[in-house]
Amino acid sequence: MSSDETYSRLQKNKRKARPLLHIFLWIVFFVFLLFLMGVGLFTYYAASAPHVSYHTLSSDNSTTIYDRNGQVISRLGMQNRDYVKHQDIPENLKNAIISVEDRHFYQDKGVDPIRIVEAGVSNIFGRSGGLQGGSTLTQQLIKLSVFSTKASDQTLKRKAQEAWLAVKVDKDYSKQQILEFYINKVYMGNNSYGMQTISQTLYHKPLNQLDLAQTALLAGLPQAPVAYNPVTNPKYATIRRNQVLDAMVKNKAISQKQANQAKRQNVQNGIDKANVNKTPTQKDEKYADAYISQVTQEMRAKGFNLNAGNKIYTNLDMNTQKHMYQLANDDNAGLAFNNNDFQIGATMVNPQNGKVVSMLGSRKQNVLFGLNRAVQTDHSSGSTMKPLMDYGPAIEYLKYPTYQSMKDTPFTYPGTDKQLNDFDNKHQGTITMRQALVQSRNIPAIRTLQDVGIPRATEFLKGLGMTFKEPLNLQNGIGAYISSEQEAAAYAAFANGGTYHEPYLINKIVTPTGESKQFKAKSHRAMSPATAFMITDMLKGVMTDPQGSGTAANIAGLYQAGKTGTTQYPDNYLNQVPKNASMDSWFTGYTKNLSLSIWTGFDRPLEPDHYLSEPQTKIAQQFYKQVMERASENQPNENWTKPDDVVKTKKNGQTQYYIVGHGADQTQRVNTTASQSQQAADNQSVVPNQADNKQQDQTTNEPTNGMATPTEQTPTPINNDQPQNTPTPSENQPSQPTQNNNQQPQTNQQPDQQNQPSQPAQPQTDSNQQQQQPNQ
Repeated sequence: MSSDETYSRLQKNKRKARPLLHIFLWIVFFVFLLFLMGVGLFTYYAASAPHVSYHTLSSDNSTTIYDRNGQVISRLGMQNRDYVKHQDIPENLKNAIISVEDRHFYQDKGVDPIRIVEAGVSNIFGRSGGLQGGSTLTQQLIKLSVFSTKASDQTLKRKAQEAWLAVKVDKDYSKQQILEFYINKVYMGNNSYGMQTISQTLYHKPLNQLDLAQTALLAGLPQAPVAYNPVTNPKYATIRRNQVLDAMVKNKAISQKQANQAKRQNVQNGIDKANVNKTPTQKDEKYADAYISQVTQEMRAKGFNLNAGNKIYTNLDMNTQKHMYQLANDDNAGLAFNNNDFQIGATMVNPQNGKVVSMLGSRKQNVLFGLNRAVQTDHSSGSTMKPLMDYGPAIEYLKYPTYQSMKDTPFTYPGTDKQLNDFDNKHQGTITMRQALVQSRNIPAIRTLQDVGIPRATEFLKGLGMTFKEPLNLQNGIGAYISSEQEAAAYAAFANGGTYHEPYLINKIVTPTGESKQFKAKSHRAMSPATAFMITDMLKGVMTDPQGSGTAANIAGLYQAGKTGTTQYPDNYLNQVPKNASMDSWFTGYTKNLSLSIWTGFDRPLEPDHYLSEPQTKIAQQFYKQVMERASENQPNENWTKPDDVVKTKKNGQTQYYIVGHGADQTQRVNTTASQSQQAADNQSVVPNQADNKQQDQTTNEPTNGMATPTEQTPTPINNDQPQNTPTPSENQPSQPTQNNNQQPQTNQQPDQQNQPSQPAQPQTDSNQQQQQPNQ
């Protein structure tokens, strides 16, 4: 071959080699770039890692709950744990744990790259050998102390932080201390934390009195405490124990002879089987049971783990909570609960900020964290819905005055032949809105809802935190399925001048790492101050007027307002209960400082004797009176102040109110699609004199009929001789026929007994009854 040919071939080979070199250099560059990015990302994650203290590593993971004064009321997930110091931990146990969990424990610096590679190879080729992952004992301790052990939580960020913290802990603490932390922290099954605890549970012995076989069993339990339970799964417990013994031989901690001798021992030898199946008794937090239960729900909603060792500071007033519990459960409290099945659900909130002050979920309930009836929505609210869905929206949108003329005349639901009646099966003709609300008459309420319209009423309720799966209809104006918590928060908006605060129980959470997060209510204006003031002024009469439905709740001298509500049995069940029997009874009342809503009744109202007699419908009022009276003792007793756009006037000797520019006494029904200027021409104007405008701005507690405030008494029946107006056929038909034809109104109602709302009461099947059965 000539020299030219040789040169040409070399040049060709050189040109071929250049692309390969370029590719190699690019690969090196990208690997280096990825390395730099990895280092940067690790540094970023490590910088945001939580702080780990001695307390974090050594303490248990129970969540502590405090009341508003910082007093402990519960320790959720309180661990059954006996702490053991490192000098009392036998060498056999240390060797067993190190052999099976982290053979390089004394050599690694918190993380072990060699172990990570070994674990990867073991996983690929299916080798067991006792190696169950790349985490060192120190990393496992970090997981148990700071992070979640769930597989779904093992993100890249979490693993980076875990590794960084493991290095720090290895630097700050001795290997003996780290082993001590781990042995005391690890979960061993049967609600036992720490190996000393499970040793006492299984063998009634401390760790230093166990033999080799028993020690090996305990060392292997943390991997799967349930699966390796020696009582329930002796086969798998034996396999796991023998794996630990083999790992100890491999690590030269024991001889093969010692291992073989230990393997021959029955895995259940020395175990107290009866004791291992016992669950440690949890402290009975009976007073605040429902409140604590709801706190746990709120914690989960905020993304906090119950077993993470958090400190939860709540808004609970323990004094009020205990008083509510005692009233409901003490047979000598003076409330006529006729049997232990008679139930109650009650919620008190602070109207100024939405803080849930107290919550009662049951009475005579022996199960911890059972059914919380304070937040259940399976009972109709009855007439307590009228201010929320009927009269509140009428003032807000239609600018009704408190003396708005209303027709209490025969009424037939649109599209049906069903008539709506009141408790006395009488009609009063034309009455004022104040009278209709105070006496809790149904027909004026439903006619008012027709004027407002279902869409605007629904929107008003939404502003008060109430949403519904099914569309609302006319019958919901006198009853809807809501909870006492929802209703207490909604009425609180009347109390504070129109702002809705979403109710909340947790004020602050402090994590084990010292991070603190404060919480407050989500708030918005739900109605005008004028609407809140005028509703409040009318609701005062519910308790002070002789014909008011809630006189049993009246507290002399206290500025307050409230509303009663009862629900009636369905027509096809009326012959199975006594006359005047009710299914549910409510009372919701408030001051400027507190709002309290109470439901009373039975979980299974269709069972024999599970009805409320007429006197028992007053229990909700009596409960309110005693609770609110005590809770208001150290609170300012302030009256509500009239907003500037509300005018005070006199009508027929009564104090009444109207919004500036809307003082017309509307004697005809208002069409919801019409503007104020399109209302009927025969509306009578009310022209106040100057003296009216100069009257004091605060409401009074005077009775709405001008009489003196009565003592506590049963509401006086309506005068049967009162003139009645018989309407023309057109008056029977409302301007907006929005009634769902599938809903059947009910008749023959007692005071405040209502038609069932969009889910009318029907005789329950066994399955329905089972769903309502409390957790007992």
